[in-house]
Amino acid sequence: MKKLFPSYVRVPLIFAIVMAALEYFIDSGDRPAFIKHPMVALFLVVFLFLLVAIEVVISAVDKVTYHMLTEEQRKQLEEVQSVSFTESKWVQNLMKSMTRSKSIEQEADVMLEHDYDGIKELDNVLPPWWVNLFYATIIFGVIYLVRFHIVGDYNQGQEFDQEVAAAQLEIEKNKANSPKEEITFDKVTLLTDAESLAKGKEIFTNACAACHKPDGGGIVGPNLTDEYWINGGGIKNVFKLIAEGSKNNPTMVGWAKTLGTTEVQKVASYVLSLQGTKPAGGKAPEGEKWVEEAAPAATDTTAVAAK
Repeated sequence: MKKLFPSYVRVPLIFAIVMAALEYFIDSGDRPAFIKHPMVALFLVVFLFLLVAIEVVISAVDKVTYHMLTEEQRKQLEEVQSVSFTESKWVQNLMKSMTRSKSIEQEADVMLEHDYDGIKELDNVLPPWWVNLFYATIIFGVIYLVRFHIVGDYNQGQEFDQEVAAAQLEIEKNKANSPKEEITFDKVTLLTDAESLAKGKEIFTNACAACHKPDGGGIVGPNLTDEYWINGGGIKNVFKLIAEGSKNNPTMVGWAKTLGTTEVQKVASYVLSLQGTKPAGGKAPEGEKWVEEAAPAATDTTAVAAK
């Protein structure tokens, strides 16, 4: 049996369409779906096997059917198959319905009386697709005129402003959902605003007070209110110790992964705000006296009294 596309074209084409559809509908991130999801790869292998099997079966049926035909039927089949695709009957009917052009034998019916040096003019009708498209543009133009110029719907300027506002909202949304910039040892600064210190105190009370007492006087851990530090004072050293933990003291674990560097900065700033508070029952000084070489840069100059 004659087919529009041979099997060696039809099978890869169908397989490629199905594979593209799977890639479109399955969210596989930055990797192909058949790599990220093994079941997709298994499905494609089975599907390709079925396509090839179907082609083999159809080819076998066609051969058996052909041998069952009589000589006269075989000749008729060969005549039909000898007709090219563009000359087939249904293609001819399709083109005729789309153009409504007259055949050469019927040109006399649409011949005009104009004669220009032997050149004559045919009065063929316009193709239906062109006429329908022209009518559609007229209908669209009338609707557009009534909606935007008579009824007074939004104009292009208003539409532009709406699109800009929607884009701005999307930008703000992406900013809110994007991860905050990580605070590093080199970038950390001392926070002095009330909101940051209040958050630092809350975290310190929940996570650090068990070893350092709520007032920072120290229990198992050292006194945080005096001028002496085991691992160095100042915002950078205190931040690093809280973030990474102490190598010499396994009890002092790193909190950067649990809290995040932004929250660690707030805790470190609160710890430094306890300097000089001299709580009752505080532990004796440990370590070496720390003298700040230069005043650390502060993100907020608001003075907050330690509570």
